[in-house]
Amino acid sequence: MNRPALPSPTTVLARKRSAPVLLVVAHGSRDPRHAATVQALVRRAGALRPGLRVETAFLEFNLPSVPGVLERLAADGVREVVALPLLLTRAFHAKADIPAVLRQAPPSLSIRQAEVLGPSPLLIAAVERRLYEAGLTPADKSATGVVLASAGSTDPEAIAVIAETARELRRTGWCSVRPAFASASLPRTEEAVRALRSEPGVRRVAVAPYVIAPGRLPDRIAAGAAEADVLADVLGPSPELARLLLDRYDGAHAVRRPVARTA
Repeated sequence: MNRPALPSPTTVLARKRSAPVLLVVAHGSRDPRHAATVQALVRRAGALRPGLRVETAFLEFNLPSVPGVLERLAADGVREVVALPLLLTRAFHAKADIPAVLRQAPPSLSIRQAEVLGPSPLLIAAVERRLYEAGLTPADKSATGVVLASAGSTDPEAIAVIAETARELRRTGWCSVRPAFASASLPRTEEAVRALRSEPGVRRVAVAPYVIAPGRLPDRIAAGAAEADVLADVLGPSPELARLLLDRYDGAHAVRRPVARTA
């Protein structure tokens, strides 16, 4: 039986070069742990797809900036970019800040903005991974209440997504799951911990930070977890999150709808 001919190394290289660059856009923080964690996550995603050019940029506080990276990509002869907001919900940064800065990109660049990371089953898996790394096991689920603690937002859509994510996490078998917020919304982490203590069947309480990287608000979550039995780590460069970055990239690449430019 004749087998189809494999593409030549030259053809494979040409395809890789023609793929849009993945530009991961993070918010940024004065806390140096934030940028280090973002860079580790982006490196892990890049390692999953050798040959794909992956860049990182920050909206504020850290370098490189989004405009700076876009200028460099244009100077390098890049023509297509998929900009991926490193955000768990579609709040203000995804709806306003990031589109605004992308609209100012060099005219030679065709840019598509990918969807934010959440919601996704991969995020649920990443949360559970961190809980297990903190000492819990699947056998502990039925007696453990979990506080899903996010940074917080004033955007009703973002709050609704966090609430639905808590419900999805609960459906995996945890005794109870309550959302909490480090800012802008209520309840706070410590309030959710106390509420879980009074729920029937809850014998231990765990706090799962639903944030990507360390910083001021994740530190506030950790402080609010003082009365919990278990505190998990931030999502960070988990394999699930790295895979999700590439899923969002592929989705935006398939749609082929560029960001609208300013007049």
